[in-house]
Amino acid sequence: MINGHKLIQIKQKFSSHSIEDIAERIKSEMANLKLDKRVKPGDSIAITAGSRGITDINMITRTVIDELIKLKGRPFIIPAMGSHGGATVSGQLNVLAGYGITEEKMGAPIKAAMEVMKVGEDKSGIPVYLDKNVIDADHVVAINRIKPHTRFAGEIESGLIKMLLVGLGKDVGARVYHRAIMKNTFDRIVESVLPIVLSKLSVLFGLAIVENAYGKVADIKAMMGEDIIKEEPRLKKRSFELMAKLPFSNIDLLIIDNMGKDISGTGMDTNIIERKDENSSKTANVNAGITRIFVRDLTPNSHGNACGIGLADFTTQKLVNKINFQETYINCVTALRPEGAKIPMTFESDKDAIEAAVSTCGIENAGNMKIVWIKSTLDLEKVIVSDGYLDDLSGRNDLEQISSARKITFDSSGNLPLFDMWG
Repeated sequence: MINGHKLIQIKQKFSSHSIEDIAERIKSEMANLKLDKRVKPGDSIAITAGSRGITDINMITRTVIDELIKLKGRPFIIPAMGSHGGATVSGQLNVLAGYGITEEKMGAPIKAAMEVMKVGEDKSGIPVYLDKNVIDADHVVAINRIKPHTRFAGEIESGLIKMLLVGLGKDVGARVYHRAIMKNTFDRIVESVLPIVLSKLSVLFGLAIVENAYGKVADIKAMMGEDIIKEEPRLKKRSFELMAKLPFSNIDLLIIDNMGKDISGTGMDTNIIERKDENSSKTANVNAGITRIFVRDLTPNSHGNACGIGLADFTTQKLVNKINFQETYINCVTALRPEGAKIPMTFESDKDAIEAAVSTCGIENAGNMKIVWIKSTLDLEKVIVSDGYLDDLSGRNDLEQISSARKITFDSSGNLPLFDMWG
């Protein structure tokens, strides 16, 4: 068992390139688009604001707003997050406020509503819905981070197009697309639905954000609305290259301190834990080999939304007690992923959960367990691993051992010490 098991802490080395002056970069990108030729004085401009924890998103949004005001436009913010925030106006406003996006701080109104209008349907019968406030706007600006999606794979995954379709479709639209993706690829949906959306909206431009493995902004690209579908695949590929990954693929037990909506749409990024398929089942990727996952806690910024908890095999009563089942169920039902809300085997202490995990890993000798312990799938620079990985460190220039092997013991309550016990 882990009690008395020797663990070491290692440090992963990722690309650290980031933009020093984000605001100036945004101003430069917007200037290159020559928006003054398209924005007329008094034009209303809807700016999307999503529910993901994007680095400096409040400053990014405020910079875009200020530049549009200089053009004599009338920008306003639209919560574009599908069913998140409990699929309510107040819930979505609370999500934005948590990221520092409020009317007072942004210097622009927020038009939050859940009502949508049907604006058409594609040849296969997929209906297309859009927030009425967006339809009435003279222009739309989409802002989002580009990254691999947690559920599906394709040329287009999570980014500006998903914001325009799912985000602006609100709860109704999110349900439509999640149903459609059960039988279609997202690329196919984009191909047939995006032209309808673009015919109904004047997408002034899209602002794509790419983050590095440390959560810093590595790239920002502004593009005309009609160029988004050409630019986004390239940026998604770049995002995947930069994203952090687990140091090893052969893992018997992965311990995760925190899951949550501010970490990933599925609480734990499926691109990291390799439990990603069309139905969000736990079919392991052939290159992965993570046998068991134990998740210990839920982040405060999840507001009780534990969508994705079903990806874990074991958890704690502490986490379960924090779950807002209404928000979690709404999110999972909308995504047609009821399995994402399934509660794993639950234990009062870390010790009990880990003992259960170890006993189900199929390892003859528990002393040979390959254990990886992380803070979250969003925080992978420092990782704690069992000393069975010492030989694997040899020849790895991207890994550095930063502690000696130490025995880790549970406290009197049967819980692990703090992850950052080494400082």
